[in-house]
Amino acid sequence: MDISSHDEHLPPKKQKFYQILYVQVIFAIVLGILLGHFWPDIGASLKPLGDAFIKLVKMIIAPVIFLTVVTGISGMKHMGTVGRVTGKAMLYFLTFSTLALIVGMIVANIIKPGQGLNIDPTSLKSEKVVEYAEKAHDASIVDFLLNILPTTIVSPLTSGDILQVLFVAVLFGLSLAAVGEKGQPIVDFLNNLTAPVFHLVGMLMKFAPIGAFGAMAFTIGKYGIESIGNLLLLIMTFYITALLFILVILGAVARYNGFRITDLIRYIKDELWLVLGTSSSEAALPSLMRKMEKAGCEKSVVGLVIPTGYSFNLDGTNIYMTMAALFIAQACNIDLSIQDPNLIIARCNAEF
Repeated sequence: MDISSHDEHLPPKKQKFYQILYVQVIFAIVLGILLGHFWPDIGASLKPLGDAFIKLVKMIIAPVIFLTVVTGISGMKHMGTVGRVTGKAMLYFLTFSTLALIVGMIVANIIKPGQGLNIDPTSLKSEKVVEYAEKAHDASIVDFLLNILPTTIVSPLTSGDILQVLFVAVLFGLSLAAVGEKGQPIVDFLNNLTAPVFHLVGMLMKFAPIGAFGAMAFTIGKYGIESIGNLLLLIMTFYITALLFILVILGAVARYNGFRITDLIRYIKDELWLVLGTSSSEAALPSLMRKMEKAGCEKSVVGLVIPTGYSFNLDGTNIYMTMAALFIAQACNIDLSIQDPNLIIARCNAEF
């Protein structure tokens, strides 16, 4: 994958700085923060802008995944590649998700962001805890696997369930590859359909600054900047830890594979700012897949790895989960035994 030379794929016409998407998104985020802070009522009323943009993006996610996976797999000459790619991806996801949990726990034990809050556990809303615990107890790996199986072959495209879309797309792609020339007209049709679908993605991304503005204005207007004061140490600890995890651990993985993590970050900066502004990683999925293809990644690999990564490779979430668990324990002055951290890591892994 050649990230550093991706400019050759882009239009030669140079954009003015205010026409660049990530600049527009940053500007929109700043405006949203200012509006939400100084006019909180107006800011809180702008939630529909962020919600509408996320819905527009979710509308196109299923077709993008389906087309990318089907056209990629149907063009494979060796079907064993699908299994190898999936197996390697899942092994990577499990390894680095577990590592993220461990890193979050180590940092939380060192910094102790919840120490000194002295929260009385009896003051917490116990009914909410019981409700969440019951839901977690009822969930099982069998239910999770059964949920991947769709009701009909087209229902994933309407429900938008990423894993169901991926499941149907893989099966359909394998089927097209198996029938050979008989399925070629369908493959050609899907390849031709890919261009307008990705053009639609580009059109929707033009509304990203509006979505980021509305989402940020609502967040600040509803909860206020001062409301995060007590959690500031936890938030700062999380962001610094996540940044170090990216630069050091993921940076080492990138270097091992022949590119610099900073090159990748620069390449997907639009998507990163979009996620920050909308607080939704799904908002960046379609354009992220398109960029990975432009960088030289095989279409089938992009279609298989990125959507599954959205469900199984949540390193940032894992760092936060163990940090938050220890933050609550420290805030409530609960002493954890030696076994408790191991149980937290095991439980978090089971959830994913």
